[in-house]
Amino acid sequence: MKRTSLSGQIADIDLKLLRVFKTVVECGGFSAAEVELNIGRSAISRQMSDLETRLDMHLCLRGRSGFQLTEHGRLVYKATQELLVDLEKFRANVNAVHSRLVGELTLGLTDNMLTDANSAVTEVLGKFHQQEPEVKINLQVASPNEVERAVIEGRANMGIIPQHHILPGLEYHNLHAETSLFYCGNRHPLFELPEADIDMSRISQHDFIAPGYTHSFLLKEQFPQLKAAATSYQVEGIATLILSGQYVGFLPDHYAALWVEKGLMRPLLPETLSYQVPFKIIVRRDARPNLLRAALLGAFEKAD
Repeated sequence: MKRTSLSGQIADIDLKLLRVFKTVVECGGFSAAEVELNIGRSAISRQMSDLETRLDMHLCLRGRSGFQLTEHGRLVYKATQELLVDLEKFRANVNAVHSRLVGELTLGLTDNMLTDANSAVTEVLGKFHQQEPEVKINLQVASPNEVERAVIEGRANMGIIPQHHILPGLEYHNLHAETSLFYCGNRHPLFELPEADIDMSRISQHDFIAPGYTHSFLLKEQFPQLKAAATSYQVEGIATLILSGQYVGFLPDHYAALWVEKGLMRPLLPETLSYQVPFKIIVRRDARPNLLRAALLGAFEKAD
């Protein structure tokens, strides 16, 4: 029987190659994994070949028919998942008896939060790194729904989202509130009208952008006169449509401030057409105890 390199102890290089293999599988191939791994396809191919040599087995098929795992590859992928989970458990156990936190923490953020003066994210992350310099923060920015999925599926330890519903698998912790106002662009017919000439009846005659990722149900209840003619799942998409001069819609006031200062947007009926969105920290309800997550959550709670 041929003795492979993994017959004895698992070396650091083995863990590195297994992590590359896991990423390739989850991305669905070498090309898709290039961005995630930040290395070229040739380097990925070389590392996959090294792993197959060390294991003495073929893990995948690649060619014109696309990427496909062999039966051995499926078994190794499952074993890799279990191994990395066990390593994370080991880190958690070591941290439990050690005063210094060490490891990696993945945090999912909603896009376009940076300009919100009410958000303590940058301050908290800065202080947390000063206090825990050996904790590596993996920061991922995505839509609220994507952040929720990442936390539920265990791909992110924590997330920060605008709360638009309550999922039974998540715990919610208060963070801050964001104010949204109703805007039109400087090319829109309402832009030059005096405030006294603008009312809901006139506004309801124009095409409205419904936010596709959150709070559409809230807007329908509060402002039933508004009829959606477009939808966007990102704040930047809503801003783009407003600046086109053909649509009106809600934007976070901190995000719209740049265009308002440049005279490219104006808020309409700010005393009437406004609403607040609570931002929450989310964690998976049944997640195993994690000192890194608990420490960062505590840092956010102290800043509140």
